[in-house]
Amino acid sequence: MSEINERVAGWTEAELGVEGRVLDVVRAPAHVLSVPGKDVDPAAPETVQLAADLIATMRVSPGCVGLAADQVGVSARVFCVDVSTHVKTKTHHGTYVLCNAEVIEASRNEKAREGCMSVPDLTGDVKRASRLTVRGQLPVTGETVEIVTDAFEARCLQHEIDHTNGLLFIDRVAGAHALHQRQTYL
Repeated sequence: MSEINERVAGWTEAELGVEGRVLDVVRAPAHVLSVPGKDVDPAAPETVQLAADLIATMRVSPGCVGLAADQVGVSARVFCVDVSTHVKTKTHHGTYVLCNAEVIEASRNEKAREGCMSVPDLTGDVKRASRLTVRGQLPVTGETVEIVTDAFEARCLQHEIDHTNGLLFIDRVAGAHALHQRQTYL
């Protein structure tokens, strides 16, 4: 069972202290999507603004539960997540942004369908861990946090961390047979 990290669950975008702007989402095969992002200083003004922009863009994008910096054209290891209203969610930490995140423990691989705003016409069957521990830094303070989670939030975190490493879900499918035309368009 996952335990909620109260610091992450209690984090709000008000801590950023800046207004987010809605940015255009980059689509494959844009080069920025296939390049590993650079580590960031979580306290740097440009990182804090990027965090606010990612949340603002995610909020106006139907069905979006996570968005990484490369998806708005910035090669940086920053992403936001909010799976709280998704039907497949079990454990969740609300809305949050992580910088320089990495998976430190993963288990119980399961295959499930994934989609991505940067690959709007396809979904794919992707095997990912359903139990996960991630370590990253919060923007502004730079404090290191660990998130232990499961199910859909675990899948979303792995998907966003892949983005920061220059990978798309289509890089993780077993082959063309595991790709599908999207039925509901975003």
